[in-house]
Amino acid sequence: MSTMMTASEVHKQYTEVAAAFRKLIPDPALRLSFSRQVDGYVRGYALGVWQADSASSISPRHVEFYNAIWTPGNPVPSALYWEVASGVANFDLFQPPAFFQDLRQYDRLRGTALARRFADDLTLLLLLFAAVDGVVSESEAGFVNACNDVLLELCDKDGLRADRPAIRADQFSAPRPSQPAPAVKEEKVPAKQEKDTPPAEPEPTLEELLAELDGLCGLDRVKKDVKSLINLVKVRKLREEAGLPVPPMSLHLVFMGNPGTGKTTVARLLAKIYHAVGVLSKGQLVEVDRSGLVAGFVGQTALKTQEAVQKAIGGVLFIDEAYALVNAESANDFGHEAIEVVLKNMEDHRKDLIVIVAGYTDRMEQFIHANPGLESRFNKYFFFEDYDGKQLMEIFRSMCKKNGYTLSEAGEQFMEKDLQELYEERDENFGNARDVRNLFEQAVARQADRVSQLEVPTKEQLMELLPEDLEEKEV
Repeated sequence: MSTMMTASEVHKQYTEVAAAFRKLIPDPALRLSFSRQVDGYVRGYALGVWQADSASSISPRHVEFYNAIWTPGNPVPSALYWEVASGVANFDLFQPPAFFQDLRQYDRLRGTALARRFADDLTLLLLLFAAVDGVVSESEAGFVNACNDVLLELCDKDGLRADRPAIRADQFSAPRPSQPAPAVKEEKVPAKQEKDTPPAEPEPTLEELLAELDGLCGLDRVKKDVKSLINLVKVRKLREEAGLPVPPMSLHLVFMGNPGTGKTTVARLLAKIYHAVGVLSKGQLVEVDRSGLVAGFVGQTALKTQEAVQKAIGGVLFIDEAYALVNAESANDFGHEAIEVVLKNMEDHRKDLIVIVAGYTDRMEQFIHANPGLESRFNKYFFFEDYDGKQLMEIFRSMCKKNGYTLSEAGEQFMEKDLQELYEERDENFGNARDVRNLFEQAVARQADRVSQLEVPTKEQLMELLPEDLEEKEV
């Protein structure tokens, strides 16, 4: 049960098993009852199997497998992600199908073994659906065995004897691939290979991450807010350890500000900080915008959004220009579906997923108020102010230093004046650090054109940026 199957292969196997069992039923009325009911019951049991596998989240493959459970003559399901995820979450207890009682009654009268044969076939089918992710986990096998036990106990109560041992699901289960495999003592890694293999880099400490945050240009207000948030998290953990009550708190954030103000950089640092203080298990940042969540067809947006969320579990999902998900002109816009999927995952994975939404200040306020679920989950706002002229100059100097360039004295004066004017004359298209990067890259290109004309340029000439390199040429 470790081979990954396609939905069409699953459908083929399911219909073959159902058809084979149907042929075993001599009574026409019982055969019709089975044919009409079997798909619905098996689809429900598949939801129970997936609920049992707490280590796996619902994926597009689960939806495909669910929609593959139908037999000819019965309606073909077209469930969306939302329906399958809700069905898994709401599955309660295994209940034998209504026709199972008729099977047992027929067996008592005719001496057949239809009921026990159905129990075996159902076990095989449920194992088929458990392998949606390529492996049958121990928890899934336990659920399948429990279902089988319920059916066989009813057979035993009716005095229906077994003509062969029942199929047990744990024969097909396996530990998850993420579990460490036993070490092989005989295989010793050669000394050369040990030397060539670089050691894993140690994860940065909280102090190192906070120092990196402090090293960012400007953002004084954001830095203060981040440190206050971290203090709150640390004290909450201490209160938990001391057995004191801890009020509910949302760690999801809203970043408001213009482009180029460091929102993505701070989000990436926050993901690592949350990991360092034990809030997140991994600390990665997954950055998306509307195009990374919304598809053009009904039902596809939920799958696309779920894929993005799956990558972010254990870390931070950073949704840039999140306001683009809300279309005020159309309540049926697919962006609303993406928001609902994100909200559900925020609840399902509230202990190991942080969502940060970002965008222009005025538009983000409209976005948060567009959905009650957003208002209740996002109550912490970080405001990223525009960089002033001095800060823009500091960013330009850091780009020069990082890339091996220097500014002449005249070049320094020119850029200070130019960036101050850029700040003072800024409009809605002002890009902050992005504008600085564009100016730097243009200056490097102009300097290359100039230096390439020199016969034997010195190292200093290769590095130096002059006013003529920094000044934008009129076309």
